[in-house]
Amino acid sequence: MAASITFPVPFPVQAADQSLKVVYPSPDHKTTSDRIFFIGTASPDAEVFVNGQAILNRSPAGHFAPSFGLRLGENTFVFRHQDQELILRVNRLSNQPQIPQGNAFVPESLEPAVNLARMPGESICFTAIAPPNAQVSVQLAGQTIPLYSQAQGLALPDNQAVLTGTNQPVPQTIGQYQGCGQLGTEIAFEPGQNQRVLGQPEYQLQLPGETVTQKAPGTVTILSPQQFEIAEVTAEEGVARTGPSTTYSRLTPLPRGTQARITGREGDYLRLDYGGWIKADETRMFTGAIPPQSLIRSVSSRQVGEWTEVYFPLQVPVPVSISQTDQSLTLTLHNTTAQTDTIRFDDNPAIERMDWQPLLSPLGTEQNGAQYTFQFKTPQQWGYKLRYQGSTLVLSLKTAPASAQEPEPALVNSSQPLSGLVILIDPGHGSENDLGSRGPTGYPEKDVNLVVSRLLEQELIQRGAQVVMTRNGDEDLFPQDRVKMINQQEPDLSISVHYNALPDNGNALATKGIGTFWYHSQAHSLAVFLHNYLVEKLNRPSYGVFWNNLALTRPAIAPAVLLELGFMINPEEFEWIVDPQAQKQLALFLADGIVEWVQNASVLSN
Repeated sequence: MAASITFPVPFPVQAADQSLKVVYPSPDHKTTSDRIFFIGTASPDAEVFVNGQAILNRSPAGHFAPSFGLRLGENTFVFRHQDQELILRVNRLSNQPQIPQGNAFVPESLEPAVNLARMPGESICFTAIAPPNAQVSVQLAGQTIPLYSQAQGLALPDNQAVLTGTNQPVPQTIGQYQGCGQLGTEIAFEPGQNQRVLGQPEYQLQLPGETVTQKAPGTVTILSPQQFEIAEVTAEEGVARTGPSTTYSRLTPLPRGTQARITGREGDYLRLDYGGWIKADETRMFTGAIPPQSLIRSVSSRQVGEWTEVYFPLQVPVPVSISQTDQSLTLTLHNTTAQTDTIRFDDNPAIERMDWQPLLSPLGTEQNGAQYTFQFKTPQQWGYKLRYQGSTLVLSLKTAPASAQEPEPALVNSSQPLSGLVILIDPGHGSENDLGSRGPTGYPEKDVNLVVSRLLEQELIQRGAQVVMTRNGDEDLFPQDRVKMINQQEPDLSISVHYNALPDNGNALATKGIGTFWYHSQAHSLAVFLHNYLVEKLNRPSYGVFWNNLALTRPAIAPAVLLELGFMINPEEFEWIVDPQAQKQLALFLADGIVEWVQNASVLSN
């Protein structure tokens, strides 16, 4: 391959003045972790001491990343190097609520913490944290619901725990009380009344000789089973989740225009009748005479450029969900009853056939559905998009780009194997307000992301690809800005370039290597192939391949992967990361890996 273009960039392996520097954590750092790592650098000609103990395992350039245990409260660390001294304080906060002495609830432990609404007779659960051996109950709407101690339960760590191998259940909070009750079964609603507010649950805590009562912050409301509140999605893609907060998993985004009955509320989230939750500000709400539900009788398709468009005529824009395997894509239309006898689906360059089946609820209610499965001719899918055109759902399935189709031998151009392919490169982070992780010298991830992305851009152009960059300099781009660009550009591949760091309880000194992240099944093959290719060709450690719900892996319009090409916080790996020759080699092998993966995809297409 032709030589890559060199860009003038700083070479920050060593700090310019080699003075003692600690770039992480910041002064007066607060954490709930039981340990912390320090990232910094100093002249390799003299030792660095922390609280009188010499730091071992420094890199040749003098970088360091030791970890230390933390006790609860303030922890002081004194760094010394020659005649320099730095004092850092780290405050470890408890991640367990403090059980009060005497007869009282733990502040902010009473649930619901926000207003919630449920259907009549639905189970509503209550939680409080209080001293052990207490009697705790809740009174609401004339009912008394006892709460029971949950001393034997387990709690799950944060999702990031898998990144440090610490994702095992831990004993839950001592003093947690829980109980559930069914409310609203006896409520008689007036004509036109769509809800009944029951008020704030009143908690009662009893210990010998003393009783304390306190109301929960949130109110409980029962929704009418006869008056139908409808939500219509107004966002371009409504973010549907498994529960009422951003900590819950995402479901298939709901296209603009989707309508569904509201069956619950919690804070600023709405629960829709098919099971997903969505933020209220992504919808408009109105009252309907009946719940949104539809029949479907026919399906048709046509080829539009490189897309196969499949049309599902519906009476109402119903909620949808999509699932993929390596060689199929399944679309589910919720709240839909099939009356299908005729479907037109001509011979297609990418799709072997479409199969369908009805999904019937036990009671034959509006929870019926229809499921359509597209069997692909090759294991590689190239993206999809969803939209409502009036009440007709349009599913667009992308066919393989020209470079991934086996050409006639006379047309093969070995010097430009990616000719006709559009590849989007996203250099992660990108401004003084979004530095990303930092190396021991303070060198920010945003800069090395851009350097390597530019080198990769040139390598891909030399191989015939058309390259789209999300940024070419320091730019304030939010993740949604980058995602919008991907959806607008409709590339054949999307590659997001990053370098890695760890949560506070990680081991920065012992962790290094390439990590690769994917979300949709259509990106899995690309993620695994590029990961293994780079690990082998560069002789780098493997951090792992991860399914991950990241903004830059979620676009469905193309196979999209996010690469974490090394750990900025690892002293030795940082030297490799910022080495200009290593950067050129990385870009060259990454481009070669993309070529080989695309060529493999073209072989599979025959």
